[in-house]
Amino acid sequence: MRYKFYACGHPNILGTHKTTLEFTKDEGVSLKGDCIVGIKADFDLGRLKEFIESSLKNNNKKILITIKTMSKYIKTKETISAELNPDFNSNKEFVIRKTDFVSERTFAIRANKAAFELNRDLIRFLKDKNNKVSVIIENKQK
Repeated sequence: MRYKFYACGHPNILGTHKTTLEFTKDEGVSLKGDCIVGIKADFDLGRLKEFIESSLKNNNKKILITIKTMSKYIKTKETISAELNPDFNSNKEFVIRKTDFVSERTFAIRANKAAFELNRDLIRFLKDKNNKVSVIIENKQK
């Protein structure tokens, strides 16, 4: 199974958090939100829950999350491997963590990257409010 959503950039995106990265539906971000790498995210909680249920039914919690620039001039892509949190239940925030910590905002844990490890070209791209990325979630092959 595969699910895709989009998020936008913002001048305050830093991408410096050491253990998490986040996409939010908020319209803005302060400099304190150093894990936020995309705003105005258009993910659908119901569809994400369907993705989780389908993955668990197939006994596959391992996922790949690919972040791609939506630009014909700047081509940057980042892929993160992680494990699904079956209890994800946030309609506002989509958090990926390197740790095992879970909350309803946590979509995935045990990720191999946090915000500070993302390609700096991608973070520079996301500092422009006119720029957009796609976020593609897929099951990792066993």
